[in-house]
Amino acid sequence: MNILYFYLFLLVHPYLGMWWKSFPKAGRQSWEALIPGYNYFIVFKLSCKKPFWALLLAFPGIHLVMWATANVSYIRRFGYYSFTDTLQGIFFPYYLMYKCTQEGEIFEDETNWSNSAERETRKWGDHVALFLSLPIIGHVVAIGIDMVTRDKPGTKSRVKEWGDSILFALVAASIIRTYVFEPFQIPTGSMEKTLLVGDFLFVNKLAYGSKVPVTPLSYPLVHNTVPWVNMKSYSGLEIGDYTRLPGFGTVSRYDVVVFNYPSGDTAVYDPRMPNGLMGHDYHGILNNEAYYQYQKANSAKLQSLRKNASDSTFNVYYDSFCKAYINNPAPWRKIARERLANGNFPEYMVSDETPEAHGGLIYRPVDKRENYIKRCVGIPGDTLEVINAVLYVNGKPAEVGENQCLQYEVDKSIVEFPGASEMYEEYGLENAPNQTRMDFKDADIRNPNKYVLTLTEGEKNKIEKDFNIKLNLVIEAQYTDDSSYIATGEDLIANINYFPKDFYINNTPTNFSKFVIPKKGVSVSIHANNIAWYRRIITAYEGHSLEEKKEGIFIDGKKSSSYTFGMNYYWLMGDNRYNSADSRVWGFVPEDHVVGRASLVWFSKSAYLGVRWERLFKWIE
Repeated sequence: MNILYFYLFLLVHPYLGMWWKSFPKAGRQSWEALIPGYNYFIVFKLSCKKPFWALLLAFPGIHLVMWATANVSYIRRFGYYSFTDTLQGIFFPYYLMYKCTQEGEIFEDETNWSNSAERETRKWGDHVALFLSLPIIGHVVAIGIDMVTRDKPGTKSRVKEWGDSILFALVAASIIRTYVFEPFQIPTGSMEKTLLVGDFLFVNKLAYGSKVPVTPLSYPLVHNTVPWVNMKSYSGLEIGDYTRLPGFGTVSRYDVVVFNYPSGDTAVYDPRMPNGLMGHDYHGILNNEAYYQYQKANSAKLQSLRKNASDSTFNVYYDSFCKAYINNPAPWRKIARERLANGNFPEYMVSDETPEAHGGLIYRPVDKRENYIKRCVGIPGDTLEVINAVLYVNGKPAEVGENQCLQYEVDKSIVEFPGASEMYEEYGLENAPNQTRMDFKDADIRNPNKYVLTLTEGEKNKIEKDFNIKLNLVIEAQYTDDSSYIATGEDLIANINYFPKDFYINNTPTNFSKFVIPKKGVSVSIHANNIAWYRRIITAYEGHSLEEKKEGIFIDGKKSSSYTFGMNYYWLMGDNRYNSADSRVWGFVPEDHVVGRASLVWFSKSAYLGVRWERLFKWIE
């Protein structure tokens, strides 16, 4: 249901509750119940002595909490505060509100807490309110305090007192978290060394304007999953459209931005993993599983050829084998899609520890997709290209930040690096070359005779000077870099690992084809050779149907040669360029996915070194 209908319901509610008949019993005029907005102001004034709580009805998600608060508080002034009365007040108060209008009903200005019978009657109603505010934990706190202290005569019970306190603490915290700033923890090293694993930071939502929640009915202070019970934290009963409130500015090039993961509309639930997710990139999992199923179906023949044929014969066959898949991947993607939908683990991931089934596919609305953090390197209308690990924006090399990292290599026969503590003290590196972490590591099985170092420009220059060596960039070259090189089927299949995940668009992390970032209101020509760049924009982000036929491209059933973008888009990359799943993997970030700007590191702790005191209260640049 669209959120607009809930606001219309709030306007109609006072008439359904016949407030114009019960207001006179409270010493108010009937006409006051008929003025939208003002009637809630009066109800909060009568029931809670806090009329300005009516303003909280304007906040999506909070509005229904405050609606229920108004109803329960109001009917309690007429003596309806039992367990069943409270449930009715929260979910369907109209029968009790009708009773409040009847002759003989008396409005009490204050609750008589000195009346032990009244306290006992309302006890379980207060338990209901506390449970709906903070299940179990709230009761443990309230009952625990009640066991070691005594109520003062004529004061609220502990359950009532804590229920009120917890409810409005959660309301206030939810408003701040949704509309002002939100805490965020860095889980991976994709932004090192600007942001480190273990950094705790604040995201400023006012910088670009706060997003009104698309799914406002949600468990407070959690994102998409309730901790420990691994259940989704939100309800789809109330769904809103994308709306952004005015902010202090717009996303600028080189801002550090927190956003909802663009490819997270579908996620695979795995109870073994943190937050229950096997991987955020469902589409990447699907592609890998489809190719695995194709290989599995032909494994016997491949093994036989590998055993009996010469290398040259096998290579020719394997090339045609890969290209046969490229020409018709649809049947294998269908098999992979069905496996995932049925709860089967992707076979390419299966191990002895793999359960028989995962938890199924989860669709997540925009505001409940995983939060990611990267640096915005391209804004709407920019032309971007990556050549040998150098990013070009509008034809010029992009600004290189002080903490931006690239990956370099050097033969082990040329140099021997000291141990971990020496490298940390001298160069600020948390790990030595033979340890498996992305700061500074071996080249693993890819190239065991080389060190591979992830370094900033300053660190690279210092190491080259101190050790009198030359560090070379690690480059994953496009096969088209060499005109004499003919792409194999295996090369083409590798292209689906990078956006736009098309066999014939040849991108790698260090070499990326030139493209233009979509801008709202701008039209582009679309055809078979470039539609791959825009498929998700047209379908997943802007909600149109797309069909690609021999006779042309059809959008919403109409043949189209151009498309006009309905939103602005951004290109985001991690500062740790070789160890970042970013726009090079999942593409453009729509404006409705932008959460806010990362502003301040307020705490930081390393798993290896403890608290990083020098990073506390550090502004993010």
